[in-house]
Amino acid sequence: MKGLVYDGPGKIVYKDVSKPEIKKQTDAIVKIVKTTICGTDLGILHGKTPSVKPGTTIGHEGVGIIEEVGSGVGNFKKGDRVIISCITACGTCEYCKKQMYSHCKDGGWILGNLINGTQAEYVRIPHADNSLYIAPEGIDDEALVMLSDILPTGHEIGVINGCVKPGDTIAIVGAGPIGMSALLTAKFYSPAKIYMIDLDENRLDLAKKWGATDTINSGTDDAIKKILSETVDGVDVAIEAVGVPVTFDICQQIIRPGGHIANIGVHGKSVDLKIQDLWIKNITITMGLVNTNTTPMLLKTVVSGKIQPEKLITHHFKLSEIMHAYEIFGNAAKEKALKIILTN
Repeated sequence: MKGLVYDGPGKIVYKDVSKPEIKKQTDAIVKIVKTTICGTDLGILHGKTPSVKPGTTIGHEGVGIIEEVGSGVGNFKKGDRVIISCITACGTCEYCKKQMYSHCKDGGWILGNLINGTQAEYVRIPHADNSLYIAPEGIDDEALVMLSDILPTGHEIGVINGCVKPGDTIAIVGAGPIGMSALLTAKFYSPAKIYMIDLDENRLDLAKKWGATDTINSGTDDAIKKILSETVDGVDVAIEAVGVPVTFDICQQIIRPGGHIANIGVHGKSVDLKIQDLWIKNITITMGLVNTNTTPMLLKTVVSGKIQPEKLITHHFKLSEIMHAYEIFGNAAKEKALKIILTN
């Protein structure tokens, strides 16, 4: 079969790889139907994730059809259409019992990181009973792919960790797929005002259509000065959705006393924590890797039509065109790209 293989910093290649086989009785083999590219995959390409070793097939999102299950799998069978979670969970370790599936002792974020991932024709899913979801009939596969990672990540690490509540003024710094997912799910909690901050005017226009009350182009406006002039001491919640020092710094400077900074972005460099200014403000700073414990709830909202995550999709390619798809995704602003769907 074919898969996209990481070959060291700056190098990926779509080539023949071994088709996965059942290794443990709790495994399932899934034939990929739809997958996508994550910003984390770009980070891997650029050498930002040293845990990914050359020779690894990357990717951790997708919808597929079960090809084979191990004898220990009880919830799924051959032919089932499933959503693949980006987080693998054994369901029995100390962390799983706390719903901290991202820190599972025999799982966590392993797909496309420590083991071969989903940007291939087939993938092996360990602990299948706890790491897959039945795809409801009548719901588009492309919408369901968004439930693999970005929707639960934006919701859990941004909105829930940020303690967004009715009447809040919030700011989301970064209007990429994760920032947009935070925007879509923040609306569950009825904030009074949502600022979206980005350099890309096209993304800001989309954010306005999807629920942002105010947008700021930080390339042409001073986002910090504007927010502080329009609010009482800043925002209640600042969600960092990029993963670079400058965007984290914006969050530090716009947060009001008693507020929450929720960092979603994957940082490859240290940031300057302005603790000398923040300690007296009684703020909370959170960060982390998605646990996907809210995926079942989010799936219900997609089925009911409360949110339409497929609107995040801007480009479509065949899996065989994945090298070109990476070029497009790597030049997202120029190409007006958010999420890309790859069809096997």
